[in-house]
Amino acid sequence: MSALEGRAAIVTGAGSGIGRAITERLIADGMQVLAVDLEAASDAPGEPFSADLSTREGNRAAVAAALERFGRLDAVVPNAGFQHVSPVADFAEDRWDALLAVLLTSPFLLAKYGWAPLVASGEGRYVAIASAHALVASPFKAGYVAAKHGVMGLVKTLALEGATQGVTASAVCPAFVRTPLVESQIAAQAKAHGMSEDRVLEDVILAPHAVKRLIEPEEVAGVVSFLVSPAGSAFTGAPVTLDQGWTAR
Repeated sequence: MSALEGRAAIVTGAGSGIGRAITERLIADGMQVLAVDLEAASDAPGEPFSADLSTREGNRAAVAAALERFGRLDAVVPNAGFQHVSPVADFAEDRWDALLAVLLTSPFLLAKYGWAPLVASGEGRYVAIASAHALVASPFKAGYVAAKHGVMGLVKTLALEGATQGVTASAVCPAFVRTPLVESQIAAQAKAHGMSEDRVLEDVILAPHAVKRLIEPEEVAGVVSFLVSPAGSAFTGAPVTLDQGWTAR
């Protein structure tokens, strides 16, 4: 029997990519998972739940739905996000607002609304998918980088507040992962630069990586599974980095 059997989690951005892989892994580990997405598909793994995470109401409803369906909440995994690439001078202000709403304010609200049940769990886990961009910056990604750095600060604060309440908080910081978002960037960059997709992958997308390959979503899911398990109980207030050597430079 898995140590996670019968426990319950919320995973956001669960419809595809990293979020879907995390949902599938936690279910395989015996957890019940509320799989939250803007428009949750009925055939998605877990208990699908549609919510607009750019709003307070959407985040509050997700926590309420998990408690109603499962009667408990043991782990929160904020993963939902998107990217916008633009020089600062041209960066659309509404895109900035949207990025911070989904990538930073939603993780805060999920922690706020989910705090009491995480404490009641006795082994509450908060695991944000924060990206290597929580630790380093790239040009033309001001909103994303600022939001992910903010998530790292949020995780540190939650770890300190949760230290005496049985709640840990950590941030998984992967480099580029093979997701629909990244694969669409490869195609767009190939067209923009007049290059093959293979060359774009190595020379543009993977340029910061020491190891020149994309990380698979299942690899990130395995780290999350470890962190929400009893074996991960000592990880709190810190980044858990799987970045193919990006930050070693």
